[in-house]
Amino acid sequence: MPQFKYTARKSDGKLIDGVLTCSDRAAAIFQVEQQGGVPIKIEAVAGGEASPATSPATSSSPRRSEPARDGGVAAKAAAPPSAPGAVTSLSHTHQHLFTEQLAHLLTAGMTLDEALGVLEKRLKHPKLHGLSHGLHRALVDGRSLSQALRDYPRIFSPLYVNLVSAGEASGALPEILKRLVRYLADVKSLRDRVSQALLYPSVLVVAGLGLIIVFMTVMVPKLMTFFKGTGQPLPPATQLLVSANYVIVHYWWAAVIAGAVGYGAWKTFTASTEGRRAWDYFTWRIPLYSRIIRYRFYAQFARTLGTLMENGVTLLRSLELLEEISGNEYVRLRMVEVRKAVVDGATLSGALGEQGIFPELFIDMMSVGEQTGKFGGTMQMIADVYERELDQQIQVVSTLIPPLVMIVIAAVVGLVVYGIMSAVFGLTSGLRSTVR
Repeated sequence: MPQFKYTARKSDGKLIDGVLTCSDRAAAIFQVEQQGGVPIKIEAVAGGEASPATSPATSSSPRRSEPARDGGVAAKAAAPPSAPGAVTSLSHTHQHLFTEQLAHLLTAGMTLDEALGVLEKRLKHPKLHGLSHGLHRALVDGRSLSQALRDYPRIFSPLYVNLVSAGEASGALPEILKRLVRYLADVKSLRDRVSQALLYPSVLVVAGLGLIIVFMTVMVPKLMTFFKGTGQPLPPATQLLVSANYVIVHYWWAAVIAGAVGYGAWKTFTASTEGRRAWDYFTWRIPLYSRIIRYRFYAQFARTLGTLMENGVTLLRSLELLEEISGNEYVRLRMVEVRKAVVDGATLSGALGEQGIFPELFIDMMSVGEQTGKFGGTMQMIADVYERELDQQIQVVSTLIPPLVMIVIAAVVGLVVYGIMSAVFGLTSGLRSTVR
């Protein structure tokens, strides 16, 4: 029967190797996974004979003791990272593509070493090629995949790295990567829906402002020149229009300076912890717009927490990772308090309820998941609920903004027309008086 020499990594981070006697290579990979290892390299033994020091059925021996937790001093000393700075950024689409391709290759039966080697050859995009090359070299140097991923903190978030680490520890890395692919797709879909829904209102606002500026700086001056040439006094509405035009034409730079000063003041204010918290609290409470921010956070929080818990990450570690996903300092501080309460023995639903940042329906559904023991699946269901709610809120906002913009544009244009017509009527009245 054929024999296969393998190299794998155990859940405690140790590299092991040995020889397996199996019917084929797929059976060898399956047997390594059954032993709780992540296959890195599996090769057929020439001549089908095992080494005398190995058992004919299965044998393994530790090669190098490396801490399972990424970032350990011993691991980094044993194998320094291979040019981690070569790729410093990667788009969400490319990250999704890389994860999906790696998951497919591992699911097809390739070892991690082979899969990264294939990606290094297949992916032609410079950043994806450089990333695959760097991860492959790190793996050859004896580091785990999660350790290598930490060399790219601007590409792979702590959440991503911890899920990969959980997959390595459980021996279910292909399944974890497939779940990561679904998670990344859900997050991207959520972002795209928000962006696309607000694109049309944003274009409408810019177009409206452009129309008003062109009308005030091009059309109005020509009409005002004509009216002044008649020698007739201008009505108050027309005079107001002339004054507005004069300010826009001659003092536009003041608006630019005021905007720059305001932006600088805002940056200075939000640079401090207290200022950032105050501003984020304000954005969390803005009518209408804040509902989109909050529902997006609720959906992403539930989706991420469910994904982490379903993949074996502990609740406290999950809460630590979730503190940063909101991008809101006010919410982050509330989540820190939630984690402290859970450490002290409170349930997660009870701790979240005390902070007042989640709706009662969210808390009630989470509590049901805690009581039934199906917490991960319940959080995924909650994410579905709030993604639907988010779609509804986006629809409401995107429906309301265009009419509001049109009303503002109509009001400005109406004032301009009224000012022009007042001058026309005044001119007509003056001509009639002259004729009489």
